[in-house]
Amino acid sequence: MAAAGASVALCARRKDRLTSLKEEIEEAGGRAIAIEMDVTSETSIVAAFDAAENAFGKVDGLIANAGMNAEGLALDIEAEEFASVLAVNLTGVFLTVREGARRMIAGGTPKNEYGRIVIISSITAAKVEPGIAAYSASKAGVLQLGKVLAREWARKGVNVNIVCPGYIQTKLNGEWFETEGGQKQINKWPRRRLMADDDLTHIVGHLLSDASRAITGSVFTVDDGQSL
Repeated sequence: MAAAGASVALCARRKDRLTSLKEEIEEAGGRAIAIEMDVTSETSIVAAFDAAENAFGKVDGLIANAGMNAEGLALDIEAEEFASVLAVNLTGVFLTVREGARRMIAGGTPKNEYGRIVIISSITAAKVEPGIAAYSASKAGVLQLGKVLAREWARKGVNVNIVCPGYIQTKLNGEWFETEGGQKQINKWPRRRLMADDDLTHIVGHLLSDASRAITGSVFTVDDGQSL
């Protein structure tokens, strides 16, 4: 997004983890700010949006992609673990997106279609995989949430769309895909590979751009055929 000319507010609980990305963007000539934000805290979210607007002006695009997992079969995970996943992956997305929409609606008009919101769900919102009950439930929840919000805000100038990625090697799943079981899972997919880090770049960029004025409430699966 920064390479395309956007000023980017990077938000996470651990601000120190954003420093290298901020520096990378700035070294390439872009504009970025690193902000400490906890998606489970509405107060923290409001403060983060305030910081972003103080740095760059009104927010007109938002990617809601915070996520966590509680690995284990449903009979084994604790109720607190299940609740923690929903707090981040579902409630956290709701709180973040709602605050973003409030700012976008206040900063624009329905006529100029000011706002663009992209919610990151997952192919596991529909694809059944054992051991990720909480994660799958949360991602199914945000998929439907995005559709409802798109309908509610359709006449307020805010577009909401949902992207369902396939498996990309991240800190959430990196160790798993290095195991024998993880390799077996990869070998079951048609192309027998994980997705690349930047495979979501173009679809997300399109959905945040003016070119997506007629796209809202849509779900886009980007998974390299993993769900086939």
